Amino acid sequence: MNHSIKRTFTLIFVAIVAALLLTMYIVNRFFLQSYYMDRKIGMLNVAYETIDKVVSIAQKNNETVFDLINEEYGQNVEDSPTISIFRTLNERSNIDIVLTDSTGTAMASTSREGEWLAMKLRLYLYYRDLMSESKELSVPRPANQMNGSSASVLPESDEERESDIEIVQENGNYTIQKYHDQRSDSVYLESWGTFSDGSTNFLMSMPVASIDEGVAVSSRFNLLSGMIILVIGSIAVYLASSRMTKPINHLAHLAERMSMLDFSARYEGRSQDEIGLLGASMNTMSERLEQTIEQLRDANVQLQDANDRLQEDISQKEKIDEMRKEFIANVSHELKTPIALIEGYAEGLAEGIADDKESRDYYCGVIVDESAKMNKMVRQLTSLISYEFGAAGLEMTEFDLSELVKSVVSSNRLKLEESGAVLTMDLVAPAVIRADEFKIEEVFTNFMSNALHHLEGERRIIIKLREEPPAGEQEETGNGAFDGSSKTEYRLSVYNDGEPIPVESLPLVWDKFYKVDKARTRAYGGSGIGLSIVKAIMDAHGGTYGVRNIENGVEFWFTIKSA
Repeated sequence: MNHSIKRTFTLIFVAIVAALLLTMYIVNRFFLQSYYMDRKIGMLNVAYETIDKVVSIAQKNNETVFDLINEEYGQNVEDSPTISIFRTLNERSNIDIVLTDSTGTAMASTSREGEWLAMKLRLYLYYRDLMSESKELSVPRPANQMNGSSASVLPESDEERESDIEIVQENGNYTIQKYHDQRSDSVYLESWGTFSDGSTNFLMSMPVASIDEGVAVSSRFNLLSGMIILVIGSIAVYLASSRMTKPINHLAHLAERMSMLDFSARYEGRSQDEIGLLGASMNTMSERLEQTIEQLRDANVQLQDANDRLQEDISQKEKIDEMRKEFIANVSHELKTPIALIEGYAEGLAEGIADDKESRDYYCGVIVDESAKMNKMVRQLTSLISYEFGAAGLEMTEFDLSELVKSVVSSNRLKLEESGAVLTMDLVAPAVIRADEFKIEEVFTNFMSNALHHLEGERRIIIKLREEPPAGEQEETGNGAFDGSSKTEYRLSVYNDGEPIPVESLPLVWDKFYKVDKARTRAYGGSGIGLSIVKAIMDAHGGTYGVRNIENGVEFWFTIKSA
């Protein structure tokens, strides 16, 4: 993470500390010397004002400061306020003080070099008076003797004097100057002049350390300490920012999981600061988003269900429309031939084409036969529509299916003899079922009619009725019979010798108006509706049905549960 808060905080801290160190160096380099000198000058000014007050008090009492010092000499510090002032200035501010009267006879000093300082004071005063008389800024240097040796008080030339003495401040009664002592190669700040009483002269001298050396030492020290502070501070800031950014990283991870629609994670921090408030807000947002998305999912499921139902309804409507179109087309096709025959033969009779009775009887027979076919088709269509749309309710009764088979076979005995069929029946009895007896009879009748009209070869018709376990039940008793713990099924099949149905036509024979051999079906008056009626009746009963090709023939069958 190239732009982490941790890294940013650390870099900001380093930049701030570095800027502070640079600022400190600039201040030391360019302002420390001035500040140092101003402070020392201020100390000399304070010393002048302090002593001047003592001189003023002595003047009011018609005394001199020397009288006060002599009176307090030998007393305790607590009992000698004047001497205490001088001692304090000397010890705390490192100021050497020498006082002289206007005649130069009385002198008081806090320095071991009091005589030296007094001599300097006299020279300063002398040259001050001399300068005030001549109005010149430069004065010659006099020679002075002290303790039998020559000592340079002032420079020997103007150039030396300008380099040894530098006037810093002039305040009326006194002057503050910077003096370079060639004896010790030291620099002093000196304040000299006369107090407000006009008769007490003074010289105050305080050593001044080398400012350049001090600045260099201070800069090096500040740089070293700054580097230590920078290293320690950087480590501290890094650790502190790590601790502070840890919950932020946790919140970022939570936000990333929320962006992936994972709302199970929660912020577990206990802090009461802004981060804790943000974590609590994210928890609340996560819960609400989870609830909202769950509601949207439920709504989407409901919408999808509604859409599926709508699509199903649309598909059903389209299917019904397609079926209606197909139905109308099939009905029109099926009615076209008999109507054309009836119309043609009726026109022939009307025009007198058939003059003899035999021709007229033939024409009338064709008309009657085609009318009967049309009537049969209309009745079958009416039945089929009532079955498919539930208009014809089932009248459920219990009856013996084997007896129903025998009854239908007996009714068709004449047709069986005319077709030369060889009938074989293998019926289990009794076979009691609960169903609509009339509709089951119609199913079996359609199977028999279909077998009679498609007989070929040995012209055999085999009817079988046997008992079977319900679908999925495989257990048998020891003797091969089923235990009867649940309802069994009866399977009724009708086989006839004849040409097999093409494999691709097997699933289509149950469709309305579908004919495998249209010419042959037309010959016996078939409309392709009978097997559709079988399908509708068996669907209404919840039974199964089917057709299969067997060697030398075809078998149609259906199953229905026992009572």
